[in-house]
Amino acid sequence: MEVPELTPENQSKAQKKLSLICFSGDFDKLVATFTLATGAAAVGYEVNIFFTFWGLDAIKKKQGRAFVGKGFLGKLFGFFMGGLRSAPVSRLNFLGLSPKIFRYLMRKKNVATLEELVEAAKALEINLYACEMAMHILGLEKSDFIHEVKGVLGVATFLELSEGGRTIFI
Repeated sequence: MEVPELTPENQSKAQKKLSLICFSGDFDKLVATFTLATGAAAVGYEVNIFFTFWGLDAIKKKQGRAFVGKGFLGKLFGFFMGGLRSAPVSRLNFLGLSPKIFRYLMRKKNVATLEELVEAAKALEINLYACEMAMHILGLEKSDFIHEVKGVLGVATFLELSEGGRTIFI
């Protein structure tokens, strides 16, 4: 495979694309994902977020504990994946108290909360994609997600979409 010559034009374009793979449904990791995404979009980057497995929880239409999905196990996973309001902190969750403390501190320090970051991502028209394989395993359908999800993709398609930019796994 021939590597294209790096010119100022294509180097600039490559530096203006950020693709994030959101694997985690943890509060702190979702905050990191949406902070990077909205920050990059605000300064002109094309931003793509690929939500897979527990990360899919961030883009569910029904927030809170709901039996979403097909089949008994799919509905059970849907119930355990409680959406943004139920996202635990990855360490020291303290039976769900830590996300409440973080939200309080974020508001007190005038920092955007997770929910505000998600709304900003929508307003900035960040490209949101759901992982086809993870959806299939968890019994989810595109209709289970917010309407801003642009599509359901496989890994190969996401890699093509991400080509020419930076990719970060969270």
